[in-house]
Amino acid sequence: MEAQTRCHFALTIAADGGIADIAKPFKGLGSGVFEIALPFRGNAFRVVYAVQIGDEIWVVHAFQKKSTQGIKTPQREIDTVATRLKQLREMLG
Repeated sequence: MEAQTRCHFALTIAADGGIADIAKPFKGLGSGVFEIALPFRGNAFRVVYAVQIGDEIWVVHAFQKKSTQGIKTPQREIDTVATRLKQLREMLG
C-alpha cells in the first residue's frame, strides 16, 4: 500500500502544478507527459500521466516494471502509453 500512497502523493503535487521528485518527463511522446518512477522493496513501479490535456491530469498507464533489460521501459508498455494517449486526445478533441 505504501507504493500506492507515494504515487498518489506525486500525482497530488502534479495536480497542484508541481513535479514530484520521483517524476520525470516521459521521453518520446511529446511535452506534458510524465512518468512517476518508484523503486519499492526490490520492485519498480511506473505511473505515466499527462498534464497538458485541458486543465486536468490524466493517468494513462500504471504498471510494475519487470524488464530484464535494466532500467529501460519495455516497448510493450511504451506502445500502451502511446495508444492510450492518442485515444485520450481524440476523445477530448
